[in-house]
Amino acid sequence: MSSKFGKPRAAPSAADRLPHSLVPECNVAILGCRGAGKSALTVKFLTKRFISEYDPNLEDTYTSEEIVDQQPVLLKVMDTADQDAPLNCERYLHWANVFLVVYSIDNKKSFEGCHQYLDIISLHSKGVQHNYPVLLLGNKLDMEQYRQVTKSDGQALAAKYGCLLYEVSACLDFESVQHVFHEAVREMRREMEKSLTVRPLFITEERPCLHMVTPTPVASKHGLASCTFNTLSTVNYKEIPSVAQAKLVTVKSSRAQSKRKAPTLTLLKGFKIF
Repeated sequence: MSSKFGKPRAAPSAADRLPHSLVPECNVAILGCRGAGKSALTVKFLTKRFISEYDPNLEDTYTSEEIVDQQPVLLKVMDTADQDAPLNCERYLHWANVFLVVYSIDNKKSFEGCHQYLDIISLHSKGVQHNYPVLLLGNKLDMEQYRQVTKSDGQALAAKYGCLLYEVSACLDFESVQHVFHEAVREMRREMEKSLTVRPLFITEERPCLHMVTPTPVASKHGLASCTFNTLSTVNYKEIPSVAQAKLVTVKSSRAQSKRKAPTLTLLKGFKIF
């Protein structure tokens, strides 16, 4: 089942409206043990309301149109319904761009259960050779007086798996919850930028040999046809810096080849020659 939510906001101008097919998507899977507050976080983000009781056996996917850093995004949130351990993980491992692993700060067991989810995500990332952003989220900050998981515990776990740590309260603070979901979008964008690596560009410059050798006949033997060998020009490869470093590259011909002005290749305008 899938539901769609849209928070009230100022109506965009005609120039700002984009068809859904052109709006980038971000798929966020919320993982964690039963009672960690996954559904409460999802509903808080989508509706700004807090609901304390949910059916732990229901799983749903919601869609919300968001503006993150002045850029539109179609944010899809899967509120998973695992009980106390990961189950049928393929349904979200191959769907999500970002993972939110949730625990309750007043429940040590829910924190220990995060290890299994983080291990599964790590193994999946290695298997497909792709890094997925992961956010570790300590929920129920309003239950500080009953805290069983210290912030240093959360920081140690986040450092072990290379993920970000946040502590929020789905009960009290909408802005902090919204910030976590928007940060998930930013992490996805950063990861996409990293994956768009620019391969080095090569150009060729042919240099004919300075001393041309006269074709040399090879004497025939035993009645076999004779053949000749010609000296070929050499090809040199020069690597052009990547786009992030490239400014203006000048390729010079050999002095012996020509005294004419060397050709130039402009990669980016407005930069100095190096």
